[in-house]
Amino acid sequence: MTSPPTPAVDTASAASPLPRPLVARTVEVDDPGPLLALLGRDVDAVAWVHHGDGLVGWGRAAAFSTDGPGRFERAHRWWREVTRHSVVRDEVEVPGSGLVAFGSFAFADDGRGSSLVVPEVLVGRRDGRSWVTVVGTSIRTAPELVPAEAPVHPTGIELVDGPVDSDAWQDVVAEAVRRIAAGQLDKVVLARDLVAELDEPLDVRAPLRRLARDYPGCWTFHVDGFFGSTPEMLVRLERGLVTSRVLAGTIRRTGDDTRDLALAASLARSSKDLEEHEYAVRSVAEALAPHCRSTNVPDAPFVLHLPNVMHLATDVTAVLRGDASALTLAAALHPSAAVGGTPTDAAVALIAEIEGLDRGRYAGPVGWIGAEGDGEWGIGLRSAQLEADGHRVRLFAGCGIVADSVPADELAESQAKLVPVRDALA
Repeated sequence: MTSPPTPAVDTASAASPLPRPLVARTVEVDDPGPLLALLGRDVDAVAWVHHGDGLVGWGRAAAFSTDGPGRFERAHRWWREVTRHSVVRDEVEVPGSGLVAFGSFAFADDGRGSSLVVPEVLVGRRDGRSWVTVVGTSIRTAPELVPAEAPVHPTGIELVDGPVDSDAWQDVVAEAVRRIAAGQLDKVVLARDLVAELDEPLDVRAPLRRLARDYPGCWTFHVDGFFGSTPEMLVRLERGLVTSRVLAGTIRRTGDDTRDLALAASLARSSKDLEEHEYAVRSVAEALAPHCRSTNVPDAPFVLHLPNVMHLATDVTAVLRGDASALTLAAALHPSAAVGGTPTDAAVALIAEIEGLDRGRYAGPVGWIGAEGDGEWGIGLRSAQLEADGHRVRLFAGCGIVADSVPADELAESQAKLVPVRDALA
């Protein structure tokens, strides 16, 4: 076990120079085909794709990085300044057109790597309409949209344990169960990681394409080397309507449809998983309350079927009150009980004390925000971080621990959650 970290300190923010206001122009185009196929290698690519629709982009018209407890507020302030001084000509006017920034944020206050990025070229598709946005300091011509060269698939991969191996991680889970039994908290989410070591630098487009193919119902993303395919929408804000999908409570699929249906029924009745799910839903509803009205929380969760696992899921909806943006709402929701625990402060403190892992941006918000404040922010789950040299990739998974959690069962659940990115690299 590690000792508690020193208190987090806000660090200086870094922004690309903006000598003149940004100029963004969006025009409608013919369907360009698979969005991820448009991305070339080494082009500062960003991606947010769900069921084939979404956004991809490349280049950097502007960027901002920040760390520390005030990271969300500073990033939002920077974005407000960028949009206030920019000129936007949007001929499409749908969510995701016009000026857009992609972002990802560290899980912990002492984590590194939080950033917003405004791509120079952004291509989007939604409900049968496609568009391209170009951004710079003057009006630019939209590029021809053609598929890029095929990605190079990784070879020579070796998977090794991160700083806490599987045996030690089960001991950490057991310690968390003891703390819960002692009444210190109700739930804590503990993460572990694996490290993939590659012979050649990773072409991140290869795992992105496979994740989007194998998990079309998830949101496949990439920002600054952080990539994955998350099943959990932290918050979506669209013209005043707020939506948050809560996942908590998991069971591994067997591949046998009849057996999986029986497992889904058992998951829906599991007191342990229902308890874990209730904590997560309650934390989301309470965090949205100051910003929303007419909040709707269904009476019972449904079972979300994914190729590798099944989750208890609840879609919480509400109507925005005031002028909060999607990023403001994401900051208010993070960390929810689904990725931190309950009570939040006690759970996050316990994570820092016993987990022994630098989560980086794992389980932090990742997504995009538009100029008017609408946007989509997922939770950075089923994810991995590409290290600077490109030869190492850290894969993450986490499990919600409650009073009757069994360490061996939690280890098996974490292994199931590592499958999407592990297979995408294989």
